[in-house]
Amino acid sequence: MSRRRKGRDVNGILVIDKPQGVTSNGILQQVKRLYGAAKAGHTGALDPLATGVLPLCFGEATKFSQMMLDSDKAYIATARLGVRTETGDSEGAVVEEKPVPSDLTAETLEPVLEQFRGDIQQVPSMYSALKHKGRPLYEYAREGIEVERPARPVTIFELTLLDVRDGELDIAVSCTKGTYIRSLVEDIGEALGCGAHVTALRRTMASGFTLADTNKVPDLEEKRERGESLDGLLVAPDAALSMFPEVALGGASLVSILNGQPVRISHQPQQGFVRLYAGNGEKGSFVGLAEAFPDGEVTKLVPRRLVKSSNRR
Repeated sequence: MSRRRKGRDVNGILVIDKPQGVTSNGILQQVKRLYGAAKAGHTGALDPLATGVLPLCFGEATKFSQMMLDSDKAYIATARLGVRTETGDSEGAVVEEKPVPSDLTAETLEPVLEQFRGDIQQVPSMYSALKHKGRPLYEYAREGIEVERPARPVTIFELTLLDVRDGELDIAVSCTKGTYIRSLVEDIGEALGCGAHVTALRRTMASGFTLADTNKVPDLEEKRERGESLDGLLVAPDAALSMFPEVALGGASLVSILNGQPVRISHQPQQGFVRLYAGNGEKGSFVGLAEAFPDGEVTKLVPRRLVKSSNRR
């Protein structure tokens, strides 16, 4: 006998402005309770120190959480120069202090920042959530165990100096998934010869959502206390999938896809993931994601993630 899930059927994405000092999972559980949702997940944890864009997925939207996790991100970070810490941020114990170069200006910093733009190799922090033998690295770090971590390729699309003042830098970073801003700041500090750590971090973009799309948890709580529904704040799953081209299907092709069967189309040549919509040439309700493969003069569409018909928007 299957266990009945607790909570109601809630579907969609809610973008939260995560506050400082709480975990991403803590925020997820808090919002999940406010919605009374049966199923929910987030799309990549922010450290307790960090604030900003945190998309939460409910119900059918959780089917696309991995695609959202794989999306590009953007941040604004404050770096304290001259001090290295265990964790690479202000929550860790100080392990080294060095004098800060006295001639730091936007002009002298530019050649250093240029080293970290584009495709780079980055060694993840020991205090990251990256797993080794099934355990997060930070668990090993807390036990005093150093794990060898191979450098990983990441891409820094944008690295802009926003401000430089007494021993501190503000930078804006746009990057691929898997980029650790703490490691980036530590590497910049190393290049300057004085070390550095993160004192503030704000995620400004994730999964195509920006701070303008966010909601604050206290506002959600106030709405609930007034007896107002929160469902109107949810956005449809395809709002986070705009990086994929769209394909409209109708007739027998749509029926086959909905039954989990691949179809071939002779128009709209594509390769890779595509968003599927019900319709004949016109975009209708969102159906899900398919993977497109060139097949001679046609394109083969293989369904990968489909939403239930009652949850299409």
